[in-house]
Amino acid sequence: MSGAGTVRDAIAAATDALGAAGCDTPRLDAEVLIADVLGVDRGALVTGSGADVPAASARTIGERVRRRVVREPVAYITGRKGFRHIDLAVDARVLIPRPETELLVEVALEAPRGARVHEVGTGSGAVALALMHERTDLRVSASDSSAAAVDVARSNARALGLDLPLAVARGLPDPSAWEGDLVLANLPYVSTAEMATLAPEIRDHEPHDALVAGRDGLDAIRGLLAEVPAGTAVALEHAPHQAQAVRGLLDRAETHRDLANRERVTAGTARGGRSAGGKPGRR
Repeated sequence: MSGAGTVRDAIAAATDALGAAGCDTPRLDAEVLIADVLGVDRGALVTGSGADVPAASARTIGERVRRRVVREPVAYITGRKGFRHIDLAVDARVLIPRPETELLVEVALEAPRGARVHEVGTGSGAVALALMHERTDLRVSASDSSAAAVDVARSNARALGLDLPLAVARGLPDPSAWEGDLVLANLPYVSTAEMATLAPEIRDHEPHDALVAGRDGLDAIRGLLAEVPAGTAVALEHAPHQAQAVRGLLDRAETHRDLANRERVTAGTARGGRSAGGKPGRR
């Protein structure tokens, strides 16, 4: 059944609505949403722009555009997000994986063969699963303080056919017993004052507990580093303006820049509250 207008009409109407709502990339968002409903890639929208949109699809497109008008993120509406070489299911239980977080994976790819790697604050599982996908020799595990987020990560691991050990924990699952080679973390790093300045997509839709970490945004990072065994390699994502402060929390620290040339991931070794093996480490 047709009569709901053409693909071209749908794209134009959606673009106008999203532009009026203040979305940064209205045409792109419109194309992604419409292509997803029609089950085609964005390129096919161009070649098939004169085709009629079935009435049922038009209703679904309208509903999704209305969700985007209130600034719900596109990834939550479609239910998925690409990250490096994998595709992930995402919803409001987890943060949407960002392109800049791929740098954390790139840093971890330099780990020695067979290294034991644990990701804290895994969310959708993006970092840990991308690392497992690209380095099958590594022994990767992950955790998150949110049981709901761990459910999402577990579902993504199952869909990708990857056996990722997961735990619900704030920080390392068992700091007194954990022994590994590398800790990765993209923890909350937004300050409480910054929260009000974030885009509506983030401020009103993504989980606050995964975003905010105290007055300077570094509470979660400090808490993790206090329990990581001294001398353990660590790689942390942070805001560019926090790079110097994060370097000051690690030994032999080096900050890596993202594709926009912003200081985004700092790697070094933990000073920790204990040494490897459970003995107290230096403060």
